[in-house]
Amino acid sequence: MLKIASFVLQTGMVLSLACAFVVRARKQTLAQASQAVRPTVEAGLQAAAMHWIDDGWRWDWDMPVHKDESIHKEFSVPAVGGHRSIEVDNVFGSIEVSGASGDGVRLDVDKTFHAQSNQALERAEKDVALDIEQESGRLKMAVQYPSGCAWGDCRSFDDHTYAVETSFQLQVPRDSDLTLRTVDGRDLRVRDVNGTFSISNVNGGITMEDIAGSGSVRTVNGPIRVTFRENPRADSQFASVNGGVDLYFAKNLSADFRFRTFSGNVYSDFPVLAAPVDMPEEQRHGTKYYFRTNAAGGGRVGAGGPLIRVENLNGDIRILEKHD
Repeated sequence: MLKIASFVLQTGMVLSLACAFVVRARKQTLAQASQAVRPTVEAGLQAAAMHWIDDGWRWDWDMPVHKDESIHKEFSVPAVGGHRSIEVDNVFGSIEVSGASGDGVRLDVDKTFHAQSNQALERAEKDVALDIEQESGRLKMAVQYPSGCAWGDCRSFDDHTYAVETSFQLQVPRDSDLTLRTVDGRDLRVRDVNGTFSISNVNGGITMEDIAGSGSVRTVNGPIRVTFRENPRADSQFASVNGGVDLYFAKNLSADFRFRTFSGNVYSDFPVLAAPVDMPEEQRHGTKYYFRTNAAGGGRVGAGGPLIRVENLNGDIRILEKHD
């Protein structure tokens, strides 16, 4: 079984590297259009290969020992100077955050251990820990793996006798500034927050609903879907390497957009009045606007406003109007 898995892994890696080579070769003619995503492509393809192998068997094919563990905690995080921040650093597992009134944070964590033996399970319980730091106006939670498994690069972690999946569910003050990061997130969801946000995933989609803030959202392998209750008042950025980007804005949107695509279309429910870089080919179908650009483009919606950058390598970009 191990030989089969090794063969599959090697095959996936070869395909990933081949795809990366093709993508890099094609991107040379559009260097500026893809400069922002270049460093993540190879890592993303490799993460996709690892995800396909690991997730297909849910680690069970060679790890018969399982254990579930739950953590439940509550904190008070009063705002300092009108701001408070909540940070989550995860490696393998989902993150779900919802906003509520008050100063309280409710944390629910589910940890699932997969191990080849009882000895490996004991090692996993000692090696993988949840660190929580709290200071004035700030709460940070981080899943700590052994040295050599830093966020964003767990390929150097050599102990393959266990795997630990950690899933976060948080209820936070609605006006919290959020910093959420995971590598193999599967699902990263945020709902009903008003603060600034910095959201990143490597292998999984990102969904944000009922949002009234601004910030950045990035993933490598997965779609992005953001629905704004109130339109951003500050510059924001949304980027995916392999997956569509759907942004739903409230009526009367006023913003400046910059689009960068390689293989995909750009759609807009709003008329784009100007294109500071290159005028895209535009068509109108009733009240809908459609234009295509395979490099850099953009324009102004309404009276203009915050700069909203949307980047995608393989997938469509949709700028849509939110309907109640």
